[in-house]
Order: sequence, then structure tokens, then C-alpha cells
Amino acid sequence: MAALADRLELSSAALRVALTPATGGGIARFDWMCGTRRVPLFRAAPDGAVVDPDALACYPLLPFSNRIGKGRFEFEGRTVKLAPNRKGERLPIHGSGWQRAWRVEKASAHRAVLSLEETGDPSDGKPYSYRAIQDIELVDTSLTIRIEIENRGDAALPFGIGLHPFIARGRDTLLLAPAGRVWLSGRDWLPTRRVSTPAAFRFGVAYPLPRDVVNHAFTDWCGRARIHWPEKGLALDIEADTRDYVLYTPLGEDWFCFEPVDHPINAVNLEGGAVRHGMTMLDPGARLTRTFRFTVDLFGALPRFPPV
Repeated sequence: MAALADRLELSSAALRVALTPATGGGIARFDWMCGTRRVPLFRAAPDGAVVDPDALACYPLLPFSNRIGKGRFEFEGRTVKLAPNRKGERLPIHGSGWQRAWRVEKASAHRAVLSLEETGDPSDGKPYSYRAIQDIELVDTSLTIRIEIENRGDAALPFGIGLHPFIARGRDTLLLAPAGRVWLSGRDWLPTRRVSTPAAFRFGVAYPLPRDVVNHAFTDWCGRARIHWPEKGLALDIEADTRDYVLYTPLGEDWFCFEPVDHPINAVNLEGGAVRHGMTMLDPGARLTRTFRFTVDLFGALPRFPPV
């Protein structure tokens, strides 16, 4: 029988993952094991029970990613309203999966399957009802997360899936993540216009991370990226069956966010609508699946090229 759990440990010969099923179905730690020493790949959540999903190392994004402008959108001739869901935010953000308790369906030393049943209430700003599954597995030097979501509501809606990892950042961390275009954000972090990726954000070679605050959605991505930590002698390869990612680089933090997603910020309100921008319309009973993989490379040294 499925059960709640505050903490669940997975391991391979090279990796350790601490899951928090009862807090957002998220990850508290993701570490490379160098002998008995843990080398953090994602930022580490506080030791002990984690009660705030915003303190996690990573959490799932579903049934949508990031913010929805004005807390509503039009779909198939009807207005869909969503209530704010994070303290201090006036807009709904990241869906609901990251704020729910997930149940453990299966667990072994290297694999866990988590489930979530979400019953929405459109009259209360919660239009999505769904069942979601996370299949999380460690094999050798790879962490794979497969997420499936099924529309359990009475009407078709646009659905999306993503991951929100908080990746460790050092002084010289480099990013390789080429994307053709970027949605530039305004002061409210909603996209204002889409442009060809400027040189400073091209990341077509091993670029240093931006020193300023960036919170933009990149599109026309190949689904492959690499994080390189010269000081650690490690690289982390990221693979996703999505065409978008969100890059967030806050000031003064030892982490940054590289979020592989299948749609840009506020996709439901962009010109042309949600489906045109990567979301999937699911009729009642229909399902959507996305797969994300993080692989450590010990021999991942990359030359450093300054932006041009």
C-alpha cells in the first residue's frame, strides 16, 4: 500500500539522493560520492525534516511551470482562473505538485516511485485535477526522473511538466546550453518579447554564469546542457525531452536554477496560446510524460571561452 514518508534515500556506487515524498515529492540532496565525501551537485536542504519545499534541492513542476499572468487564461472559449499559491507572490506559480505530499508506491535501494492525487476546485482557483507519477532511479552515474501526469478533471486543459533543480554554483561555474531564442522578462518576471538569443546568453560554448540577476525562459533548445565545475573537476550533463528551459541566477547565492521545462513562462497567455508554445492539451483521462536525466562526468573538463 502507498505510504507517506518524510525522507527516502537512494544510492548507486557513485551517487546519493535524498527524497522528501511528503514535502513536494522533491529532492533534499543530490551528491557525488568521492570515497566517503559527499560533493553536492544540487544545493542541500537543511538536515532533518524539510517542511518548506522552497528549501529543497529540486522539486517537480506540474501541471505548469512558473507564473501565470493575471492569474487566469482563456482556453476553448472559457476563462480558467488560478489562485496565488506562494506567500509574497501575487501570481500562481509552478503549479501544485511541489506543494503537495506524495505517496511512496515502490522503493528500493536505487529506485522509488511516487504518486500524487490532486483534486481541484475551479470555484476556489484550483482548476486542475490530476494523478501524477514520479519514477526516480539511480544507475551508475545517472539520476533519471520520469514524470507522468493524467488529467482527472471533467474538461480538457493545457498541461505542462518541468523540473526545478537548485544547482550548486562556485566562483567559476560554467554553463553550456545553446538555445535559439529567449523570452526577455519584465520587472514582474513575465515575458515581454522573444528575441534571437543575444551573445551574452548564447551558452553555445562553456560560458561563465551571468553575474547579474537573470530570470528568462529560453526556447528552441536541443534538450542537452552541461554544467562544469572547474574547482570540482566535475561536469553534470542534463538531458530532457523538452525544448525550453528557465535560467535563474540570483545575486549572492551559491546556487542557480536551470529548469528544463516543456513551455516558457506564462505560455497560456502568450500569442497563439499554450499548445503553440509547448504545453499539451489533455482531454479527461489523457496522459503526458516527460523524462529528465542528470549524468556526472569525471572527465568533463571544458575550455573556457569568454562571451563575445
